[in-house]
Amino acid sequence: MPMSSLAMQFSKQNAPASFRNTHRFSYAQPLNTHHKARADRFIFFANAASTSNSASSLNLFSPAKINIFLRIVRRREDGFHDLASLFHVIDLGDDMTFSLLPAGSTSDQLTCNFPDVPTDESNLVIKALNLFRRKTGATERFNVDLLKRVPHGAGMGGGSGNAATTLWAANELCGRPATAEHLLEWSGEIGSDISVFFSSGAAYCTGRGEIVEDVAPPVSLDTPLLLIKPPVGLSTPEIFKALDLTRRSTADPRDLLSRLATEGPAQELCVNDLEQPAFDRLPALQELKSRLQEQGEFTSVFMTGSGSTIVGVGSDKAPEFLKGAEYNELFISPARLIVRKPGEWYAAPSSAAAAAVPASGAA
Repeated sequence: MPMSSLAMQFSKQNAPASFRNTHRFSYAQPLNTHHKARADRFIFFANAASTSNSASSLNLFSPAKINIFLRIVRRREDGFHDLASLFHVIDLGDDMTFSLLPAGSTSDQLTCNFPDVPTDESNLVIKALNLFRRKTGATERFNVDLLKRVPHGAGMGGGSGNAATTLWAANELCGRPATAEHLLEWSGEIGSDISVFFSSGAAYCTGRGEIVEDVAPPVSLDTPLLLIKPPVGLSTPEIFKALDLTRRSTADPRDLLSRLATEGPAQELCVNDLEQPAFDRLPALQELKSRLQEQGEFTSVFMTGSGSTIVGVGSDKAPEFLKGAEYNELFISPARLIVRKPGEWYAAPSSAAAAAVPASGAA
């Protein structure tokens, strides 16, 4: 495919309306400064995972996730799909600040650095607060400041991570009326991907994604990753609707899980059944994956979630071809896998701790 054609397909103006990203991202660092950018990000996030000593405010890191494999098991009678997937939380994330509003306040307040992100009850943050009050009987109202870094329409669960972080924060600020198990169970009522963040960080998820089984990280936490996302987002409902069940992988999910632990993230194990509808809708995404496989230093390359982010495993060095003008609007970021300690939320990693293996089996 000619590169000019790739540029046209990745252009928001030429994308299907439902796939256009509403934000013009400017996160991507110059390609020769990726490692410096990663170090700078660690320093910037150093305070993001710290909690205030005050009982009325809290600062938390809100991580994203990737799907190391994603099998679609069946299309259900209710229109949803049963899946089997290895989710893993990563160190790319947003910053969230929570505080209690004065007694008598009648509504929550949400602010965001992206003006196009809705701050009304359609946002998962507000949905999470409403869910928390409904389940616990709490009457508190909250002020939430959301500093977004995770791209929209990326398949990395940025909004789901925000919702999970909000449930955790509300529970902390209200004196922990709920257990972590309660939060996990309730979260499935407002989104399928939210539950994974209440795992230890590595989870084998089934059902719609809300059935979470903690697993030991089958891939080393110091494995370098590179995240590459075009400026075009993909609509999750439309990708699932376009899924051709006859073109799915036949790999057994449990076999994929066990083989990953012994063989590492080989290309044949990083299966994503949603690549088919995503690549059908956006052929340039398949071309990007192919070029990353051919010209990158990766052990495997795959799409995460319903796209449009492509993940390169084994290196966080961007291939030279990504310097081309046709790719100048791509979001590009190094990343690592992370887990959380029992009883704590995810800590934004420091540069020194980025390759360390924290305790797993969080509760």
